[in-house]
Amino acid sequence: MKTYIIGHLKPDTDAVVSAMALAEFYQQTPSFSRPAATAVISDPVNNETAFLLEKFGLVAPPVIKASDIDPQDQIVLVDHNEMDQRLDGMNQEQIVEIVDHHKVNLSLGQAIFLTFKPWGASSTIVYHLMKKYQFRPNPNLAGLMLSAILSDTVGFKSSTCTEQDIETATELADIAGISDLSALTLEIFKAKSDLGQMTCEEMVKNDYKIFEFSGKKVLIDQLETVEQAKIISEKKACLLEAMAKVKSALQVDLIFVVVSDILASNSKILLLSPVEQKLAELAFAETATDQIIDIGPKLSRKKDIAPALEKAIQTNK
Repeated sequence: MKTYIIGHLKPDTDAVVSAMALAEFYQQTPSFSRPAATAVISDPVNNETAFLLEKFGLVAPPVIKASDIDPQDQIVLVDHNEMDQRLDGMNQEQIVEIVDHHKVNLSLGQAIFLTFKPWGASSTIVYHLMKKYQFRPNPNLAGLMLSAILSDTVGFKSSTCTEQDIETATELADIAGISDLSALTLEIFKAKSDLGQMTCEEMVKNDYKIFEFSGKKVLIDQLETVEQAKIISEKKACLLEAMAKVKSALQVDLIFVVVSDILASNSKILLLSPVEQKLAELAFAETATDQIIDIGPKLSRKKDIAPALEKAIQTNK
């Protein structure tokens, strides 16, 4: 029997790192009855995560399919809980635990262990569990966990960031021997913004999540960059074309691509059709121009963007 610990589809750094950290914790804490705890991922890591893994001398978890999980194995979800964000084909009866910081949207047939906190990163929650049981991550893992928190909270600038995230980051920085958090944050931003080699379709599918709002499947992709103006001016037509392809291929009802300037703290959303435009204008009380709406300093998909769109969809039923 194995225990597979896995983040959401198209995993970001926090999804990968929280799985790795929780697996290490369970491997060293046998009282939790998580036999052969193993971090895995559903898709290859992105550029930012690859950069950070190399920086801290760690290896990405293996990519698996649902067919790789035997019937007797256990599954622990991190950084997600909704069905549309899980590994395709996963048997939810094998889920024994969830560690997450997102809105709860669950329908399970059995009791499981749940750890949900309204914090800025799942890695913050994992460190909280580690401290509770006097477990100290090694310096490299601590540096990676610190980076995941900085990434998910956009260098503490996201509206999702809490005092718990800042305190945790400070403690992890001490363990990792990292004194300049601003320099590390800038490194993360540069790696996060490395979109140059991607096709437009890859950009649209780079960091997306699918939500179900009032019976509609809604895809929200987010591109975090320091070159927002350049991406929009040079890639807008190509991205809109790719959005149409992805919308059809993934059979979603609505698609939004958020281009966030992580230095200037500004987000603009690309709008594929008049339907998306109407909902975005209702959600953010702004007027779109040329299939783009400027939503100002809203950087968090979880807290700023998805809830506003959900409310607009509910209102517009």
